[in-house]
Amino acid sequence: MKYLILEDGSIYAGEGFGSNCETQGEVVFTTGMTGYQEAITDQSYADQILVFTNPLIGNYGITLADYESLEPGIKGVICHQLARYPDNWRMQTTLPHFLEQLDIPGIQGIDTRMLVKKLRQFGTMKGQICNSQKDAAKVIAKLRATNVTAGVVKRVATTKSYPVPGSKRNIVVVDFGLKNSILRELSKRDCNCIVVSYTTSAEKILALHPDGVLLSNGPGDPLEMQDAIKMVQQVEQQIPLMGICLGHQIFALANGAKTYKMRFGHRGFNHPVREIATGNIGFTSQNHGYAVKASSIDVSQLLVTHVEINDGTIEGLQHKKYPAFSVQFHPDATPGPHDEEGIFDYFMQMIDQRKENKLHA
Repeated sequence: MKYLILEDGSIYAGEGFGSNCETQGEVVFTTGMTGYQEAITDQSYADQILVFTNPLIGNYGITLADYESLEPGIKGVICHQLARYPDNWRMQTTLPHFLEQLDIPGIQGIDTRMLVKKLRQFGTMKGQICNSQKDAAKVIAKLRATNVTAGVVKRVATTKSYPVPGSKRNIVVVDFGLKNSILRELSKRDCNCIVVSYTTSAEKILALHPDGVLLSNGPGDPLEMQDAIKMVQQVEQQIPLMGICLGHQIFALANGAKTYKMRFGHRGFNHPVREIATGNIGFTSQNHGYAVKASSIDVSQLLVTHVEINDGTIEGLQHKKYPAFSVQFHPDATPGPHDEEGIFDYFMQMIDQRKENKLHA
């Protein structure tokens, strides 16, 4: 038996799979019906224990082509039922073996409906996956006294720059917990990318002579990224800039807005988003626990471009003076619907327009 112990004193028992280690993290849930491998390897889930609302996971196994990162920072996996006989022509290994190799514990057999209802009602909670419940009181006390996600970007983002070769536009990608699918989308557009650490200064980024700068997704509280906020304030004035997820929140903070922690966040692949200018609605892939506070937006600087239909969350921003914008959702859509992949094309057009303007200046 394995146990999930929450900071509120709740204990859930189930059957363990994957690694036999004990671990603690922020317990969150995803509403995605597929894409369990991409979710588990998404660094936006770093330091979190992920609960799957879909009752069965693991049915099509694991394949190398679907990794979003090779060393994911997720702390644990919770599901109602693990597929006993996974089968798919692309499958290279099973989910339990995959988690065992990565030293990530999992629990099946938990009433995930009850658990998710608790998280929706009371918000995300800290939790620990344990091999025994005999020391539950000590575990609960430790959870209540610990910030399990502090400094998480430092633990998952790259520390050394590296290239992703292409031949057209030169893009500097700032890594806060980068998904490989973002690089794939840029590669589709034949971009020559240089991935740099989130600690890279504006001076060093500009010295690379980029045509555009992309702020990646990532985990944790955007307010911890104070150096990156200062970097954006300088870069956005000179180079076309795009932010995704955590990058969106950092872009907002750099332009005077505020962020807040949501009760249980948006995690899944079915979030409807309206583009205000056209009224078009796209279904999006999302994974975030923080959002931009609508009332804090300086309307003289920023234009709201997208909103989430269900709760009105700010999903897109455009700078009114500089060629810079951001989206809260994941336009790379891996996994998830591909309704908003055109966001990358918009970024390319912004870059090309700036090049043309400079050419005729």
